[in-house]
Amino acid sequence: MIRKIEMERFSLTTSKSFDELVASVNAAIGHPDMAEFARSTHEARSFAELKSAVEKGLSEAGLMLFMQLDQGAVMRKETGRDAPKIVRLLIGNPLIMKEMAKHVPDAGSYAPVTVLVDERDDGVHLSYDRMASFLAPYANGVALDVARELDRKVEKILQQAAA
Repeated sequence: MIRKIEMERFSLTTSKSFDELVASVNAAIGHPDMAEFARSTHEARSFAELKSAVEKGLSEAGLMLFMQLDQGAVMRKETGRDAPKIVRLLIGNPLIMKEMAKHVPDAGSYAPVTVLVDERDDGVHLSYDRMASFLAPYANGVALDVARELDRKVEKILQQAAA
């Protein structure tokens, strides 16, 4: 079966520097030691232990960095220049993902979410594809409520970073 999913993209453009913007987003999310995170979540003997292990890695906003990919590096190698700068941040919270996936298993395809930071001629862009738009076709109100709350968390971080 093929299902068409219409996606909503949240985007901001700012005159802040690329490095300042990436640092600001990074400051708003948790940065667990991923090897330790994987070990402690794998070894958890109960949901309470798992939840505790996850919560240790979260920021005040309730999100963490899973991976940061420097996608501009490949293009910079080709051109030999210091531009373009493009970073993809994979951020999220396994407990939030669980709440969505309980009702819509396909939510696991979209979490953790991507925040894209890229430098263009008109400024630095912050982009985020809304989770609620990915889950809307599944018409599950509970999963959509969780997705909308996740969208609010991510968009608040991006708005504060760009301000």
